[in-house]
Amino acid sequence: MPGRTSRVFGGLLLAAVMAVCTAPGTAGASVATGTAGTIPSVGTDWGRTGPYEVSVDIEAVHTFYYPRTMGQSGERHPVIIWGNGTGAVPGVYSSLLRHWASQGFIVAAANTPTSNFAISMRAGIDVLEHRNADSSSAFHGKVDLEHIASAGHSQGGAAAINAAVDPRVDTAVPIQPGPLTDPDLMNEPVLYLAGQRDLTVWPALVKALYRDTDHAPAVYGEVRGAGHLDSIGDGGDFRAPTTAWLRFWLLGDENARGEFFGPGCGYCVDGHLWSGWDRNAEALRIPGPAA
Repeated sequence: MPGRTSRVFGGLLLAAVMAVCTAPGTAGASVATGTAGTIPSVGTDWGRTGPYEVSVDIEAVHTFYYPRTMGQSGERHPVIIWGNGTGAVPGVYSSLLRHWASQGFIVAAANTPTSNFAISMRAGIDVLEHRNADSSSAFHGKVDLEHIASAGHSQGGAAAINAAVDPRVDTAVPIQPGPLTDPDLMNEPVLYLAGQRDLTVWPALVKALYRDTDHAPAVYGEVRGAGHLDSIGDGGDFRAPTTAWLRFWLLGDENARGEFFGPGCGYCVDGHLWSGWDRNAEALRIPGPAA
């Protein structure tokens, strides 16, 4: 369990953020509809590169990873805002972020190595809103601003929760998140991921955040044998489950639903991947795929 001091400090940090931010979102457990029919299915091989070639734009505040042929079939692409671990930049996670873009997502990765406040992360949404409305932009009319996720690693994992106070964010994916956050300030569904052998962010710290999220759907997965740096690069064993989660909540992918929800969910019985797994009461209310 994180110490009371760190939780209080985290609350103070978020209070400072909230002074310049909007109120928590109330998206709850709403799921994307209508987008999955135009962005191609990948079956259930979540770790395999998706159908899109990827372009990368490195700018002053953000690095954007996105499908090279955005909107070629009239589709609009959901958004993932990304937060780095302490001292890191998006390039450290480039293969993972490219993977998500290959799946049809637009990733706005904040370039900051100190992402905890999530201010630069949330600014990525502002940039994409502007470009989506700009007829001279390559993003014009191609961004699905109704379906947005926040994700990040370590300090950026805490920032992923902090970013979800924004009502535009629909779900959060904190990977080995640090303690300077407060899940009570957000209402979106969350996939908490820990590493069994993480000596920087102990699994118990992540599980404490998960247990504090009793008001929104939350799933806890502890990746077997994973240390704190195993999620960098291509995401390692974190890559497939994060992709499945994002495809469900942002694309309404029914194949991905079956990995997390219902009595026979795929990840529930995957003892090879997980050394720990749990779903809270709100997550248990979400039905599995139709028979």
